[in-house]
Amino acid sequence: MEKKKICIISLGVFPDHKDGAAKLIRGLFDSLKARGHEVTMLTGQWEDGFSDPNIIAFKIPKSRLFWVPSFYRKVRKYLKNNHFDIIHTNGSRGYLPLTFSKQKFITSIHDLGPFEADFVKIPVLKWLERRNAQKSESILTISNIIKEGIVEFMGVAEDKITTVYCGYDTEFHPRMDERDKIRANLNISGPTIYYVGRIAFYKGVDHIIEAFKEAKKEIKDLNLVIGGKPTLKMRPIYEQWKQKYPEVHFIGIVKEEDMASYYSMADVFVTYSYAAEGFGITPIEAIACGTPVICSTMPAYQEILQDNAIFVERQRPDLLAKAFVNFFQTPDKSQEMLVKASEYIKKYTWDAVTDRVENVYQDYLQKNK
Repeated sequence: MEKKKICIISLGVFPDHKDGAAKLIRGLFDSLKARGHEVTMLTGQWEDGFSDPNIIAFKIPKSRLFWVPSFYRKVRKYLKNNHFDIIHTNGSRGYLPLTFSKQKFITSIHDLGPFEADFVKIPVLKWLERRNAQKSESILTISNIIKEGIVEFMGVAEDKITTVYCGYDTEFHPRMDERDKIRANLNISGPTIYYVGRIAFYKGVDHIIEAFKEAKKEIKDLNLVIGGKPTLKMRPIYEQWKQKYPEVHFIGIVKEEDMASYYSMADVFVTYSYAAEGFGITPIEAIACGTPVICSTMPAYQEILQDNAIFVERQRPDLLAKAFVNFFQTPDKSQEMLVKASEYIKKYTWDAVTDRVENVYQDYLQKNK
């Protein structure tokens, strides 16, 4: 593809914002830049901002919804004063500044949160999601299960949507030299389960803890390490957990440069969401670091991992506990699964993902000559 001038609009961008959509859009930004495209990212500043001059982080109010008029106004002004070959919005929040604009754009839709999760209480969000999907020229999404949901809930034709999946960085590989160091720092000597991600109630972290406690009755030296930051609503509960479960290692935010080392430290990685998952990059990263995966039966997980993980019915900590025990009692079977999975995940490299994105860009440019 010829080098183009591209603008990506995303309310949050990794590492200033740490959810899956923010991480995906940052990976795409970096990969497109590496291919020689002139890429500008317009985003909000939530923490420290960015050193990359091509990421323009507007200072906006951080309070719930108060960011809307500021982000809308500043992005609109920037687009008015600058020309781009392609405008790419990241979800409905990235689309917000274009809501009443006639500019053509491509969008990414990461999940179906407002439609499949009853904890999304903002009524206008469903309207904004639908409008973003319907007004865009093309839609990129991260799994076929989300593609099906976009057709069902947002009223767009299937041929408008392309599944491009997510990519994982090459820095995710086994770091066995760090394994013993981290275990020593955590005072861990036995088999270890690891979770890292948002501490939100739909992530099933409470069920992971419950299952761990049950499995520990059979595996006395079993350990559980939980990394990640709680959402605002989860903070009080998270603090209660830290007091109530002293046997669980709550390590807080894991620095990006340490992620691969912590994956490598564990014997098994677990992620147990029961809602609002479009892809799930953490199990891919774990496998890349040589760590097998146990996860919930979320459709996206099953599509992305196929038979390369151990699946457990959602919201069943009793079954999850049995899966933990069985995993550690059948190490040969688990190792065979990991060898196969390590080969399988090569389809999720950033080169493969960016090839698919460039194909969508090329089609868009051809249609809009």
